[in-house]
Amino acid sequence: MSSETKNEKTKTVAFLGLGNMGAPMARRLLAAGYGLTVWNRTAGKASALVAEGAVAAATPAEAVRDADVVITMLADPAAALAVADAMLPALRAGTTWIDTSTVGPDTVRELASRLPDGVALIDAPVMGSVDRAATGELLILAGGDTEPVAELLAELGSVTRCGEVGTGASLKLVLISAVIGGVALVAESLRLAAALGLPDSLVRTSLAASPMGGLVGRAFATEAYFPVELAAKDVSLAVGVGGLPVLEAVRVVLASRTDLTGSDLSSLRD
Repeated sequence: MSSETKNEKTKTVAFLGLGNMGAPMARRLLAAGYGLTVWNRTAGKASALVAEGAVAAATPAEAVRDADVVITMLADPAAALAVADAMLPALRAGTTWIDTSTVGPDTVRELASRLPDGVALIDAPVMGSVDRAATGELLILAGGDTEPVAELLAELGSVTRCGEVGTGASLKLVLISAVIGGVALVAESLRLAAALGLPDSLVRTSLAASPMGGLVGRAFATEAYFPVELAAKDVSLAVGVGGLPVLEAVRVVLASRTDLTGSDLSSLRD
């Protein structure tokens, strides 16, 4: 093992946010040999990781106090800002904070403005669902200098370096909006086909062979989990930029489907 690898693996990591995506990502780092401290607002969600060797912290500040690298995976801008308020005073100079949440560039810039001296921020939202989080095949969209944590990020997936801090968050909104809008369109196309009396198998096969093929695959995915409520949040972040009437229509549809709040995006077909 090279000295570079040893230096990387001896870094202590704090992981905050153990939801559907955070837990498998944290587990990847634990299995790779990183010393891991974890925190989650609902403390019970840390139990499985603690049983595997992680250390549970009672507060965000406690979690990050001795960490070389901090990773956050939080639900929305409000959660990200609240956790930042709690942990930033405890960060040491030399710490790298990797925020993998989808919160949009405005929130990332706000977080960056609050950094203590000597702390670096990488905005690194991810594309991919729980299945890819578990296998380390996420697409990581990174704004900022990823070189000091390149080996750690490689445990989670492949990195697309986007530019300065905030560019990862921006590209995430572009990509996720295209996926969400596309799945919504596939769902409506299926309903159109049903109204026209076309056989389901014919329509699905034909759509899969069309330029919409990848989106058809996502619309019928069984291993992914991206709740409609989070899809609505992501689209809302995008339409806040303005001038996006199609996405605004998608946002309205998603917000109206309160029956699907906790269901995967593929449930739009129902």
